[in-house]
Amino acid sequence: MNSTSIKLHNLAKSYRKHVAVNNLNVEVERGELFGFLGPNGAGKTTTIKMLTGLLEPTNGEALIYGIDIWKHPIEAKKKIAYVPDQPNLYPKLTGWDYLEFIASVFRVPNEKFQTKAKELLDIFNLTEQAHDLIESYSHGMKQKIAICGALVHEPDVLFLDEPTVGLDPKSARNLKNLLRNLCDNGMTAFVSTHILEIAEQMCDRVGIILDGNIIALGSMEELKSQSQKADQSLEDIFLELTGGEEQKALISEISSNGDTK
Repeated sequence: MNSTSIKLHNLAKSYRKHVAVNNLNVEVERGELFGFLGPNGAGKTTTIKMLTGLLEPTNGEALIYGIDIWKHPIEAKKKIAYVPDQPNLYPKLTGWDYLEFIASVFRVPNEKFQTKAKELLDIFNLTEQAHDLIESYSHGMKQKIAICGALVHEPDVLFLDEPTVGLDPKSARNLKNLLRNLCDNGMTAFVSTHILEIAEQMCDRVGIILDGNIIALGSMEELKSQSQKADQSLEDIFLELTGGEEQKALISEISSNGDTK
């Protein structure tokens, strides 16, 4: 199997005169946990939707193990799973029914499904609620069952858009540990997140996108080297690159002025 699991080649998306994503060129290797960062409206979700076959590019290619997801969608989609930031689930199914449905789509043998589903439900503490209707689930539980559904067929590539939103601290930690373990065993994860601490702790490399352009790409060591400040955190680097430092200073100034009144 090709060692490059995800390839963005001149990938672009425009809406009339507005360029949402501007000719991105990024390669993610097999087994890599890749963090995709950027402020709101930077182009993160648009990029992920193009990579998962939900939004057609204006230009360029989105390749999954060398397969163009727009030219050969079924072949490419067999290899991937995607969890959006707001999962759209079937409310009248139970959690178990939902997992069973997803497994049937990917033709997972029943014995393998039974083992995998029970394992995932246990990891996310959903075993007791597995036979409850999804409409009775909290937002966090819906997020967890969506992640279980994405992993039940053991995808080669997993796309996650803000996966920890709505998760309690224990579930977020379980997800981090699970992703790290899966990637160490060959799965690739492409994770969009606004929680920079999570990205810094678990990602092999990060890409920072701003106004549809990749403005930084590399491991934490490489980003620190580029910034020439070895003691910087990912948050410091992110704010510096995206202009957030100015906003941070302005908020601090306003706060301090308020304290003197």
